[in-house]
Amino acid sequence: MTVLDKTDIAILKALQENALITTKELASKLHLTPTPVYERIKRLEREGYIDKYVALLNKQKLHRGLMVFCNVTLKEHAKDVGKNFVKDIVALPEIVECYNISGEYDFMLKILVADMPAYQHFVMNKLSTIKNIGSAHSIFVMGEIKNSTSLPFGEM
Repeated sequence: MTVLDKTDIAILKALQENALITTKELASKLHLTPTPVYERIKRLEREGYIDKYVALLNKQKLHRGLMVFCNVTLKEHAKDVGKNFVKDIVALPEIVECYNISGEYDFMLKILVADMPAYQHFVMNKLSTIKNIGSAHSIFVMGEIKNSTSLPFGEM
């Protein structure tokens, strides 16, 4: 992998803000011609700095307005048990993020559902069927203060 220069970082920042920006628009913004900008983007993709391009959807309009963080403790910590837990979690579409964490809990889940009855249904009919969950503690999000998909660029 190469060391990122100021132009690479400017490209990455611009793509984080708007992945649909054209190469021509980006080149103009950077005071460059399109060809070297295009080549840099392709290199950044090839070297793994850019994982993928996505559309960020409106949770409310798609009836996924209730966000819940659920901290889970497992009963048992054997390798195969943890592996099965992860497999089961990945299969549930309501769980949009899952982190293996340290401290009092083993995993933190980010869950998106329509409302409280939908969450209750999820817990009773899906989460509760996963083997080896010792406890699950739910934290309900009342409002989003900051939600960013952009990685910070400080000193590198």
